[in-house]
Amino acid sequence: MQNRLESATFKVKAFGKVFARQRYLYFMSLPFIAWIFVFSYMPLWGWTMAFQKFKPGRSFFEQEWVGLMYFKELFSEPMFYQVLRNTLAMSTMGIVAGFVLPIAFALLLNEVRQQVFKRFVQTISYLPHFVSWVVAAGIITKMLSTENGVVNDVLMSLHLINEPIQFLGQGKFFWGIVTLSDVWKETGWNAIIYLAAISGIGPELYEAAKVDGASRIRQIWHITIPGIRTTMIILIIISIGHLVSIGFEKQFLLGNNLVRDYSQTLDLYALNYGLGTARYSFGTTINIFNSLISVFLLLFANGLFKKITKESVF
Repeated sequence: MQNRLESATFKVKAFGKVFARQRYLYFMSLPFIAWIFVFSYMPLWGWTMAFQKFKPGRSFFEQEWVGLMYFKELFSEPMFYQVLRNTLAMSTMGIVAGFVLPIAFALLLNEVRQQVFKRFVQTISYLPHFVSWVVAAGIITKMLSTENGVVNDVLMSLHLINEPIQFLGQGKFFWGIVTLSDVWKETGWNAIIYLAAISGIGPELYEAAKVDGASRIRQIWHITIPGIRTTMIILIIISIGHLVSIGFEKQFLLGNNLVRDYSQTLDLYALNYGLGTARYSFGTTINIFNSLISVFLLLFANGLFKKITKESVF
């Protein structure tokens, strides 16, 4: 007991010395800590609505507590499982495409030796990231239109189809359209992280590989990819943690009543059946489920990669 007390005292004194030496850094971090507390932790108080029959205008103590009633209602609705299917399908497709293509694009761009052309391609590739989904959805809708749509016109000119296809009116195309739209919008931006990681690889490694007679492909396989492996693992873990939190903007803007069974995600479900119908408690229940699954997936992915690759986020 005495040893533990002495150890605790030593740690307190050591922290006091560090705090005194770096006090300005600690003071500078206070606004960010306050921001996180106000916007990330205080809203968790609203989760209590999921256990209440919430009525606007009543105080917290006047609300009727209903326990897990809304959770039971959520898991008993067939639409919930359809929405969960859509969310998992689109997020899985998005993770695969959004993980592989930015890496491939960064590797190819890194091999370009003409710096002017390289900067031009990189700039053009990440510009769509700054376009809002409202504008992007309008562009995509026009391109896929049956009247003067670029995609249908090209397919018909190549004699691959006989008449225009209503892409946004058929559910079987919706997941692919959302995935490709996200790839077009975010690939260039996501590749910046990998390009930054590649720039940190020592050039002497490539020089040694050239001396040994390694081709460009073998240099990529044995030097570049292992050099960015840590970055790849961290980003894939974070992506898995957001597997059920893919938002609703793309689905809301590109969807319509014809593809409703394929376009609804958990976030859109919470919006339509929570805020849309004034069922605030039910919408909160959906968001709690979403958050808990995200935390579980993050911890699971982190533990799995830590065991297999010895690398993890924490």
